Amino acid sequence: MDPAYSVILFTSSSGAGYGLIAWLAFARLSGAWEIEPVTAMVSCLVALVLITTGLLSSTFHLGHPERAWRAISQWRSSWLSREGVLAILAYPAALVVTAGWSWNAVPGVWMTAAAAATLVLSLVTVISTGMIYASLKTIPRWHNRWVVPVYIALALSSGGLLFIIALAVSNSAGQKTLITMVGVLLFSWLIKWAYWRFIDRQEAPSTTGTATGLDHLGTVRQLEAPHTSENYLLKEMGFAIARKHATRLRRMALNLGLLLPGILLILAGVSGGAAQLALLITAALLGLAGVVVERWLFFAEARHAVTLFYGRSL
Repeated sequence: MDPAYSVILFTSSSGAGYGLIAWLAFARLSGAWEIEPVTAMVSCLVALVLITTGLLSSTFHLGHPERAWRAISQWRSSWLSREGVLAILAYPAALVVTAGWSWNAVPGVWMTAAAAATLVLSLVTVISTGMIYASLKTIPRWHNRWVVPVYIALALSSGGLLFIIALAVSNSAGQKTLITMVGVLLFSWLIKWAYWRFIDRQEAPSTTGTATGLDHLGTVRQLEAPHTSENYLLKEMGFAIARKHATRLRRMALNLGLLLPGILLILAGVSGGAAQLALLITAALLGLAGVVVERWLFFAEARHAVTLFYGRSL
């Protein structure tokens, strides 16, 4: 598939935003970390900016962005519509959580209920984003059980790296917390590695022979190409990336998203003050860059069944 930059920005930015605000909501509900009210409120606003930026960027890939609001009308059958509805429902709860950190006028019961709703709706919205792709049977590399866990895990890890910065500002980023986040990073990228391992071993569910019904006659090959030049379908759904380039980009994603942030988190555990904060900011930037590379690969490695018509394989 053609890796559209608007969709890459959408999935990486909104994922990090939902991950960050989910961590903040969990912190409020569990009381596991002490966060300064102003820091928590600013962190919530950062999360909302990331979410809004991602959702708005997704409309740039549409032929008529002004009609994007109509997408939510098909929530009974479309995961894209469900994602839109859930995203809208998450905003009021997230705004209450944002205000409740420093505004005493918000009752404690409301704050608890809003935090719980924010946590659930954030995770469910990310699940819906993953299901947009996992539900497409025509793209075997997306239609599998690993896509949704990957989206959840990378949202929590990228959002978690931003959450750690808020803890550091509040002097709550202790060694145990940093080690826990290293574990979250490791678990998240192990899930991604399992996805890559799965698609590398995946057998093509269809070939030119099965698509034409002539496979019982032997290997089916085209005598002539359907078109003499590239067309829209080949440009949009027949994008191909060389195996050697995919391998290099996978390593880059792992290094940026897991290895380097993990090392920086460990170093931050034995640091303090401005040095710790600088290490954590660098780790977050590298982690987000790793997710962007992963997202580009997610689309670039996908192959649509329509390419069988042009003599290509899945």
